[in-house]
Parts: sequence; structure tokens; C-alpha cells
Amino acid sequence: MQAIVLDASALLAAINSEPGHEKLTPGLLNSAVCSAVNLAEVQSKLVSIGIPPNDALEMALSPVRDVVDFTASQAMITGSMIRETRALGLSLGDRACLALGITLSAPVFTADRSWQKLKLPIRVVVIR
Repeated sequence: MQAIVLDASALLAAINSEPGHEKLTPGLLNSAVCSAVNLAEVQSKLVSIGIPPNDALEMALSPVRDVVDFTASQAMITGSMIRETRALGLSLGDRACLALGITLSAPVFTADRSWQKLKLPIRVVVIR
């Protein structure tokens, strides 16, 4: 099965059983990857609410099969998207997630509806 990429909002939805998590079926999660940038974002969010760092990292890793290192190629794509994504409020982590999806030619799963407005060479799946 082709990989799917989860952004931080999709990871948090899966971890916390938030609305939309049901769209991330076990079959999809078996092929789920995330950027190391988004892993750090999710772990930071969990630590900020009081979860110990090691536990937070383990929780952040639980929905994904693999974490993909952030490469120079992904950095180039991430930086190149700033103009087209600024008006939609996409963060560096959001753009890093999209860059991973583009690099892998894989669909990206998010809870952020504004991503549907982007013209991208990959599919964006909004989970809620």
C-alpha cells in the first residue's frame, strides 16, 4: 500500500480520538508516515499540557509506521511554498508536511480545511 502522510492535526486527532479520527482507519495508519518536523510539533503540544517528554514522544509515534527525516530537498519545497500559503496561515510545520507528501507523491491527511484551496501535485484529505 502507498504511504500516506499525516500532519500534526491528524496525528493529534488519532492520539486524542478527536473528531475525524475515525477516518484514519487501521489500514491507513499501517501505511502512515510523518515528517520529523510534525513529530516535534505534536510532542511539543503534548509536553505543553503536562505529559512527560518521553511519554509524549511515544504517544506522538503511536499512529505512524515511520518518521521521515527533514531533508534539504524538503526544505527547498517548504521554503518555496511560503507565498502561496501565507494567506491561508500555514505554518512551517504545515509546509514541511506538504513537502513530504510532494516528495513521496503521497496523499496528505489533515484537519485543516484551508489546505483544500491549494493547487498541489498531491491529494489533500481533510478528516473533519
